[in-house]
Amino acid sequence: MKHVIALDVGGTGMKAALVGPDGELLHQARRPTGRERGPDAVVADILDFAAELHAHGIDRHGEAASAAGVAVPGIVDETEGVAVYAANLGWRDVPLRALLTERLGGIPVALGHDVRTGGLAEGRIGAGQGADRFLFVPLGTGIAGAIGIDGRVEAGAHGFAGEIGHIVVRPGGAPCPCGQRGCLERFASAAAVSEAWAAACGDPGADAADCAKAVESGDVRAGQVWQEAVDALADGLVTALTLLDPRALIIGGGLAEAGETLFTPLREAVRRRVTFQKLPSLVPAALGDTAGCLGAGLLAWDLIDDDTTAPSNPSYPSEVTT
Repeated sequence: MKHVIALDVGGTGMKAALVGPDGELLHQARRPTGRERGPDAVVADILDFAAELHAHGIDRHGEAASAAGVAVPGIVDETEGVAVYAANLGWRDVPLRALLTERLGGIPVALGHDVRTGGLAEGRIGAGQGADRFLFVPLGTGIAGAIGIDGRVEAGAHGFAGEIGHIVVRPGGAPCPCGQRGCLERFASAAAVSEAWAAACGDPGADAADCAKAVESGDVRAGQVWQEAVDALADGLVTALTLLDPRALIIGGGLAEAGETLFTPLREAVRRRVTFQKLPSLVPAALGDTAGCLGAGLLAWDLIDDDTTAPSNPSYPSEVTT
């Protein structure tokens, strides 16, 4: 059976799958990234993991994988196949595509940015399915974005397209590690909400999930912290939709797990700010932490010519299990 390798490398864990031509997940696996052992060890583990998947495919399905797709964090040169920089993994200028191609016997390999790859999956087979233009925004430790156009995700001229977290929404506000002040992710990321709520409630261990629960219970301080984050997020999203005119805004990441505690006030805040712009649908992401792996599979199938048995748009399941 023809299949591809899909691999999603995160700061703490790696998710992988063998994906068949109809989108069937033939094999799934997870393991720690092991970043505490240093960048060279992480790269070696990625190559070993991919090689194990390759061997498993030959053993179980009678032929080698036709291609592989890999999603990684940080700055990624997708054209050259180089993992340029990742602070949480400690690597610089790793020619990951070339290393994987060599290790996997010469099969084609696609390298993608983790958020853009997750956005690709959400756009094609997740919450944005059917939308010709979408913006995927995961709210995690930081805030990033993926700009979807006709089934593809725009990387930009230098690989930085979609960095909505560094739109300045509060000029002169809190300093950001990027060097600016008042960036969106300093006010509306899960990390920012955790920090603000810990300060407001006096519990250094409190996080964004605790804040959401306090909001639901009617806590006034929590409501103020939450509304400030919602307002900042709405300001950033309206700037983005003014520039991009998406048909759908897809919100994911840890903060989106609050459900309607986030989405009800956020939809209203965006609606209040829209004037001449067309209001897009604003929906939660559908694929959760499996989006990167599913998107990596799509990248791999995209490498295969249309006249093969690879699907042009496989209908992947919405969940990868261990």
